[in-house]
Amino acid sequence: MGTYMALVDVVEARVQNAQELASVWGDLRNDIADVGGEMKDAYAILGDHDYLILFEAPDHQTALQISLVVERRGLDMHTHELLPVEEFGSLVQDV
Repeated sequence: MGTYMALVDVVEARVQNAQELASVWGDLRNDIADVGGEMKDAYAILGDHDYLILFEAPDHQTALQISLVVERRGLDMHTHELLPVEEFGSLVQDV
C-alpha cells in the first residue's frame, strides 16, 4: 500500500457550519475504507490549508477515488504520494 497525504480546504459554499464539518470525519473514514483505502490520521492546520489527511491506498487509482469521495463532502483536496526516506535514498543511489 502506498501512503498519501492530502492538504484539504473547506469549500465554504458546500459546508454549512462547523458542526456539520465535525460530523463528516467518521463518515469520511468509512467512505475511504469502502473504496479500498485506510485513513491513518487527520489534523486541523493553522495556515494556508484547513486540514491534513494521511491515508493509505493500494494504487493510484484508489487514491484518486479517495480524493473524489472526500471532495463530494465539500472539501477540496490536494493529494501527494509520500515516499519513505529510506526508499528515496535507494532511488538516489541507483542514479
